[in-house]
Amino acid sequence: MAYQFDFSSLSGYGDLLAKGAGLTVSLTVVGGLAGVAIGIAGAWARSRPVPVLAPVVAAYVEVIRNTPFLVQLFFLFFGLPALGIKLGEFQAAALAMVVNLGAYSTEIIRAGVQSIPRGQIEAAMSLAMTPLQIFRHVVLIPALKKIWPALSSQVVIVMLGSSVCSQIAAEELTFAANFIQSRNFRAFEVYFVVTALYLALSILLRWLLSRLGQALFERRRHG
Repeated sequence: MAYQFDFSSLSGYGDLLAKGAGLTVSLTVVGGLAGVAIGIAGAWARSRPVPVLAPVVAAYVEVIRNTPFLVQLFFLFFGLPALGIKLGEFQAAALAMVVNLGAYSTEIIRAGVQSIPRGQIEAAMSLAMTPLQIFRHVVLIPALKKIWPALSSQVVIVMLGSSVCSQIAAEELTFAANFIQSRNFRAFEVYFVVTALYLALSILLRWLLSRLGQALFERRRHG
């Protein structure tokens, strides 16, 4: 028996899909901004010979990069209440994305930092600039320029990874898809549309990050 496609069965769920996509975008914005900020701080810490801070950051990076994102999410949502720390679905999902992206972006940005010629840093030191000034003005922007495509890809990966947040009932896009499918039993149509939405969000996010990079580095070059 041939399968009869029926996309009209989704017509009454547009608001739910829009809400799910909106939450996915919100999680991505929070996770992206805070995660990259942590990555910058972590890269700075690992590039400095600080006796305590660098090993702590290194341990954080290794733990996060070598454990599944779903387990990290469950630990925050189900594990922390045992210590008296209870997070809502959005809070746990956002924090998990921040922590995950922070670890990966630390290593990506650190690779960019290590690619900066030593001569540039020594020239800045000769001008009596502080280590923080050197990192901010001489190292960070050129490093970000070199690793921007990799960092952008990691942000997109984290956005797509937000789909597992449906496992803690965060009402993002995959949660909406699962809910709709449980009501109309049209799995192919539901997940086809949601796949297309994720694809559109990924393409849009890559474009926005590309434009952001162009604006940031062009302004720096002409500034």
